[in-house]
Amino acid sequence: MELRQLRYFVAVAEELNFGRAAERLLIAGPSLSQQIKALERDLGVRLFDRDRRSVSLTPAGAALLPHTRALLERADDLRHRARRLSGSEPVRLGYVNWLPPDLDARTAAVAQVHVDAWVAPSHTQAARVAEGGLDLAVCWVRGDDLARRGLRAQLIGADRLYAVVTGQDTGPVPARDTVVLLDADTTSWSSWNVYAEELAHETGARAVRISDGGITGPAFFDHVRRSRRPIINSPKGQLASLPPDLVQRPVVAPEVYWTWSLVWRRGEDRDSVLAVVEALREDRDFGIHGPDAWLPPSDPHRR
Repeated sequence: MELRQLRYFVAVAEELNFGRAAERLLIAGPSLSQQIKALERDLGVRLFDRDRRSVSLTPAGAALLPHTRALLERADDLRHRARRLSGSEPVRLGYVNWLPPDLDARTAAVAQVHVDAWVAPSHTQAARVAEGGLDLAVCWVRGDDLARRGLRAQLIGADRLYAVVTGQDTGPVPARDTVVLLDADTTSWSSWNVYAEELAHETGARAVRISDGGITGPAFFDHVRRSRRPIINSPKGQLASLPPDLVQRPVVAPEVYWTWSLVWRRGEDRDSVLAVVEALREDRDFGIHGPDAWLPPSDPHRR
């Protein structure tokens, strides 16, 4: 049993899709499947029930998942302590699916930045910063979370979300005429669900609850094909190529934005961490304060 196999287990458990987990881990799908099978042999239990259409945790897998996460956190903490003793500790940065494209160029002169390989949802990354597992994270965060977890945040990026629909019409669509999906898997989609519920409440978009992980990927495209309304795309799907039978439409009235914050602990006093914060500081609002822009009430950057 190896730590990387445990990280693979957590990734598949969070995605409940071997293809998405392999893409997130930057490994081939067959290799991921083989490693999970090897881990199951070593542990003597089956971790997942899987067929051609779905993947789910077995009772044993669900029971072992929190212990595996705790073990990986301890392993990360051990590395952190060893690096501190060696005098060459890097600044540990976590993220969800977006990082500034010029991250290395902006931070190389001020600190050694280690981008953490565990790509996790926004609420998980914010919690890891608060608990000391990370020094910084790029994530979506609520104002209440900053106060509750003792964090600070600065805006470093934003995505304007769009809608996906069948047909040929690529013109603007009012937010009230769109659908926004909420997933039953709150472990993976807690932050998105909060955002989507506020979006539906404030704009009149129709909230539709799903349970198949279809916020992104092929399952999302299937939801679009079955929907009579355009469906708003999540930040995790911003860079995905659309199938030829689907088109992208800008959302208006209002324009819908998702923010990316750099978060760190209140009271942080290490020069290297604060130097990275300063290096990534932005003096622009990425369009989020435009006259027709919308952010959820819980967003700390909303005016």
